[in-house]
Amino acid sequence: MQKVTKAVFPVAGLGTRFLPATKASPKEMLNVVDKPLIQYAVEEAVAAGITDMIFVTGRNKRAIEDHFDKAYELETELLAKGKHELLEIVRNILPRTVSCAYVRQPEALGLGHAVLCARPLIGDEPFAVILADDLIDARKPVMRQMVELYEDSHSSVIGVQDIPREETGSYGIVVVEKNGEGRLKLSGIVEKPQPEDAPSTLAVVGRYILSPRIFRHLVNAKPGKGGEIQLTDAIAALLEEERVLAMPFEGRRYDCGSKLGYLEATLAYGARHPEIGPAFSAFLQQFCRTNGLQ
Repeated sequence: MQKVTKAVFPVAGLGTRFLPATKASPKEMLNVVDKPLIQYAVEEAVAAGITDMIFVTGRNKRAIEDHFDKAYELETELLAKGKHELLEIVRNILPRTVSCAYVRQPEALGLGHAVLCARPLIGDEPFAVILADDLIDARKPVMRQMVELYEDSHSSVIGVQDIPREETGSYGIVVVEKNGEGRLKLSGIVEKPQPEDAPSTLAVVGRYILSPRIFRHLVNAKPGKGGEIQLTDAIAALLEEERVLAMPFEGRRYDCGSKLGYLEATLAYGARHPEIGPAFSAFLQQFCRTNGLQ
């Protein structure tokens, strides 16, 4: 069985929900306390044993490449000023065993198209897909949970979460059945159904481990909702030829593609940050008392 050593990060989106902040800066570079969202996503992949990071980028995304690149001028300046702790932080953003590659998505044609753009770098291997918008706080990183399930089952794995029915129009929704091993096997998947049409409330979140056979279905996929090539449609086709498992993960997900989810993540991560956590928590308590909030 081939191990999962490659992860695809689709980062070509426009981030329109955060305008004007994302007019010239990638939404994936929005900071939660002192690290950008994309770094949290890469750290999750590293914790799962993944060594090859593939970023599907677009225009105005150079900041992502620069973040993971070596910064000679900055390192020289920090060294000259004796700021050794900061120097180590800058130098250790990525382990030395990890490599990064970048491929351009020329048009915004959907998540499925973004994944297809990574095909030349994936080859005939299983791979992960991680959406940095979905920041998941978990004791065991979610991608680690999924890799373990993949290695035990030899099946593609989709991360899922139960959501309120009124929110189904914003997600891919799956239908599952328990197999003989007690695992959740996908029997169907549909992109963004209206609440009255949704077959369940189990939603796909931004974590996937996929067989390379998915590329054949992405190549043949017809544009779906919004004229985009939907990864959901390709997964539905993949179900016809191989088993795909759904995994309700252990952890708290923050939808950092939305302003509210981003602020929730900032509060949660800030309150337990080793440097500022106690002072920030005290500020929040005082703020709530001053403003009559519970």
